[in-house]
Amino acid sequence: MARGSLAVRADRVVDATRARSLGIEALGTTVDATPSRAISLRLFEGHVHRLALLAIAELGVVMLCVYGAVLARFSGFSGAFSAFQATVGPIWPRALLIAGVTLLCLVAMGLYQLRQRARFAGIVARLLIAVLVAEGALSLIFYLAPSLFVGRGVFGLAGIFAFSGLVLTRLAFLRVVDEDIFKRRVLVWGAGARASTIAKRLRRSTDQRGFKIVGHVRAPGDGAGVPDDQVLQFDGDLLHLAVHHQVEEIVVAMDDRRSGFPTQELLECRLRGISVYDVLAFLERETGRVSVELMQSSWFIFSNGFRCNIPRLASKRLFDVVVSIAVLLAASPIALLTAIAIFLEDRGPILYRQIRTGQNGRRFPMLKFRSMRIDAEPDGQAMWARRNDPRVTRVGAWLRRLRIDELPQVLNVLAGQMSLVGPRPERPAFVEELTQAIPYYPERHFVKPGITGWAQVRYGYGSSKMEAQEKLEYDLYYVKHHSFAFDLMVLLQTVEIVLLRIGSR
Repeated sequence: MARGSLAVRADRVVDATRARSLGIEALGTTVDATPSRAISLRLFEGHVHRLALLAIAELGVVMLCVYGAVLARFSGFSGAFSAFQATVGPIWPRALLIAGVTLLCLVAMGLYQLRQRARFAGIVARLLIAVLVAEGALSLIFYLAPSLFVGRGVFGLAGIFAFSGLVLTRLAFLRVVDEDIFKRRVLVWGAGARASTIAKRLRRSTDQRGFKIVGHVRAPGDGAGVPDDQVLQFDGDLLHLAVHHQVEEIVVAMDDRRSGFPTQELLECRLRGISVYDVLAFLERETGRVSVELMQSSWFIFSNGFRCNIPRLASKRLFDVVVSIAVLLAASPIALLTAIAIFLEDRGPILYRQIRTGQNGRRFPMLKFRSMRIDAEPDGQAMWARRNDPRVTRVGAWLRRLRIDELPQVLNVLAGQMSLVGPRPERPAFVEELTQAIPYYPERHFVKPGITGWAQVRYGYGSSKMEAQEKLEYDLYYVKHHSFAFDLMVLLQTVEIVLLRIGSR
């Protein structure tokens, strides 16, 4: 079908939309009134993320709680704030410090994940742990920098007030988080097998907190994959359909792009400011993983990310060395007690050296505190660890729960064989097996392996080929997006894994 100028056509759609909102005729066509568009919260090119709003709100709540603690502690004095500032010093920098440390502890407890599936009682428990950890960290800061101390009374009251305020803030957040005002309205171009992966990967309501699918358009060549009640009536005018449903994003998920790819229609929508995504990019953004089953080799070639420049490599190495030295110094008493406990249990070796596959396929001996029997693999053949593995010793069970068995790997980090954050290194036998079974598995070796990683904080322990593929999808996401901020976030969320014993085996 012949088409006119895109600009003229866009203006006609805008005029028609305005006319529908007023319930009048435009361009000689009778149109019906449509609901007013939901308000879209935007910052620059993207949406103001609700978790960013939550973080800002909770930062303000904790700061207000510090002021409330000062007011309560000095309630018997005329001018409580003036009395405090005359005795201790300005309030706001101390309030900001307390709020900032508390916010980091909330991040460490996984409380800024959009797809948080814990019940409210679980969230309250995480809030309590986060506040207690923050109090401990702040006590250390105040010990090292006594000039920042706010006093025992104010400090204690601030912790109680902060916990109460955070619980109320979270309760309010849970009531509004699923409101449509915060969601991007998405139209899917496709109703076949490829489009059905969206519902399969994002099947829970918590998975869909960032968007709302207004419907699907069946594309030429699509098979049966999406229920008919989710397929919209399409008259051949994609721009008109998108404007009618107040669509903000279009996801292209057609089964066969050779069968009538809507280049002109998508171009019109893109020029009207409607974002257009491939289904792989959409799932990557929403799930924090790369869908291996939908991926092609061209994705690696044309996709953004996969940074490998000198500033990034240098900053990552510097961060690894500084943090590893700090961990060695801080954890040396724990390491000494662990070594004694391992030796006393069976008089066996303390450290366990296991060959693993590192960056670019190079092999190296990875160090761990021994947590299994000496004869765990008598024939020398690699075996997957199992839940409640009988080969694990009594001391080893505790080491695995607390992740202390991984502590000697900081020596591997200092030697340059590993990084603090990255895909977990696998044994060569498993790598060969998984390379044959899982597409793109070797690509995870693009970066150094890590003590912890994105797959560890998002998925947990994997001990089968199916689980290895799911972990690979998280590893590839990290390989593509790795940065200093990403590494820091993973390290903070690892605290939650250690404290709540998630994924250990």
